[in-house]
Amino acid sequence: MRIVFMGTPDFAVPTLSEIVGRGHEVVAVYTRPPAPAGRRGLDLTPSPVHRVAERFALKVLTPKSLRGEAAAAAFAAHEADVAVVVAYGLILPQAVLDAPRLGCLNLHGSLLPRWRGAAPIQRAIMAGDRETGVAVMKMEAGLDTGPVGLVERIPIGPDMTAGELHDRMMVLGADLMARALAALERGGLAFTPQPEAGVAYAAKIEKAETRIDWSRPAGEVHDRIRGLSPFPGAWFPLGPEEARVKVLRSTLAPGSGAPGTVLDDSLTIACGTGAVRLLELQKAGKQPAAADAFLRGNGVPPGTVLA
Repeated sequence: MRIVFMGTPDFAVPTLSEIVGRGHEVVAVYTRPPAPAGRRGLDLTPSPVHRVAERFALKVLTPKSLRGEAAAAAFAAHEADVAVVVAYGLILPQAVLDAPRLGCLNLHGSLLPRWRGAAPIQRAIMAGDRETGVAVMKMEAGLDTGPVGLVERIPIGPDMTAGELHDRMMVLGADLMARALAALERGGLAFTPQPEAGVAYAAKIEKAETRIDWSRPAGEVHDRIRGLSPFPGAWFPLGPEEARVKVLRSTLAPGSGAPGTVLDDSLTIACGTGAVRLLELQKAGKQPAAADAFLRGNGVPPGTVLA
């Protein structure tokens, strides 16, 4: 089929590669414009999708917006059978949604209608969900409200981080989209409307959410740590200078005490109820370190109370 691919981050790369590998004709790749990089922000860095598309010698377009008649006409001129959208980052106006002969398919990282929106991977873990998945949805004007064609379920382990789930999801998602396109091509992809019950929105992660609140139950603290790992990272201030320390990995542990109290030499921290053991940390400007290595360079003896 003639396909327009629309995506930006690493999450979208396996799907683009899979589509090309299956022999489809990718007539254009839409991605976000190169972003400023470097210390002064003077260098422009193309997106991961942009770089891969160039390696495949595909036509790359980086509009700042798809609104307006000119943008819609340029999109329609591709005469695509279908558009595949994976974490693109721009809103698709109705004229764009209507242009491909078979519509626009979106790969979304949740079991819709749960976790519609910007941060479904992080929100699923932060909420303590035990299962999530990837879904191929036919796009419509609403936010992730379209009917679903295929779903792949993924269990969430008790210590799984958002980074680990992301990596698993993007590989399974690429295969799922390839299967959806094959079914669509032969007229065998059926779409089921999303149920009205069970809708939850995965709002963008705000900075205020990333600081660890030790007064919360240990389960909630642990879920927040792993749901924000590796980025943007749950953190706490340490020492007189209040240096920011990210916690990249933790686990539930026995113990109790005043919230924020270091209970032992293994960085077990008391929470509102129960405790968590910090397994991997990263001080600002430093490389990630296992707890024992972190303790050798930072004085956090038992009895210390973390803010």
